[in-house]
Amino acid sequence: MRTALTLTLSRREKVSVLALALLVALLAPACTLLRPQTSAATPPPAVPATRAPAAIPNFGHVFIIVMENKEYGEIIGSDDAPYINNLARTYALATRYYAIRHPSLPNYLALVSGSTQGMTSDCSDCSFKAPNLADQLEAHQRSWGADMEDMPEPCYNGAYAGGPLAFLGVASYARKHNPWMYFEDITSDPARCGRVVPFTQLATDLAAGKLPDFVWITPNLKHDMHNGTVADGDGWLATTVPPLLASPAWRDNGVLFIVWDEGTSDAGCCGNAAGGHTPAIVVAADGKRGYQSPFPYSHYSLLRTIEDAWQLGYLDHAADPGTQAMSDFFK
Repeated sequence: MRTALTLTLSRREKVSVLALALLVALLAPACTLLRPQTSAATPPPAVPATRAPAAIPNFGHVFIIVMENKEYGEIIGSDDAPYINNLARTYALATRYYAIRHPSLPNYLALVSGSTQGMTSDCSDCSFKAPNLADQLEAHQRSWGADMEDMPEPCYNGAYAGGPLAFLGVASYARKHNPWMYFEDITSDPARCGRVVPFTQLATDLAAGKLPDFVWITPNLKHDMHNGTVADGDGWLATTVPPLLASPAWRDNGVLFIVWDEGTSDAGCCGNAAGGHTPAIVVAADGKRGYQSPFPYSHYSLLRTIEDAWQLGYLDHAADPGTQAMSDFFK
């Protein structure tokens, strides 16, 4: 009897063990969900859209060159743009820079006034009564000038120039790429308007060592890639940029920004930019080398960077909470 009883109890124990094992198996997934996760299982955080503000250096001189109508991927990594890509590798590149909208003109206006001024076209005969970067610079005793390739004469306010069919818009110079001529307080004042000059003046100013504090440069319609190729623009930059970087004006804490007015997509950022993902190269004498910024920027960010550097105050959307100055490019 003792032997039979022992055998029966052993079977019951086995049944109990199997039932317990089945219960554990059923509850295991739920227990896993409730178990605290280790840091190794946590995915890396995304790049923040904003960051703590940092100081912008007091630039000695600022140069801006505006190219045309290319998305980031059409330039960065392109075999047709060896000089541009060498600049980007050697100095610094904004990997998330965005134009404001389409077409061209609103972006030019945004760069110098913090607003598109309500423009949705490439109007060739409009003008605006609005504050602009020239006003700010002069109010803070900063000199400025704009060098426009193939502009026929200082303060020229025609829609097009260059070539026998310029009156039909088949030209090398276009007013829509010259934002300074859209502001009435500039065009109505001969002294101020006289600071908007043909591109040939740049070489004269470089040779004389008399560059303004702020220099805006617009290539012609071939060299800015609007009507020309990426290779055309790259070759022009390879000729134009080295003299700037060799100048005392750049070497003494100067900075050169090379940007594209708009892309071909509607990509955007920062709450008010939707004009395409475009390249932006920052060539600063005292800036970071071999740097690629992960932060989102727009044309308004570039304007704010200049305003912060020279404590000019903010124009319109440069003051927006979503507009960050490009402080991470500088030491």
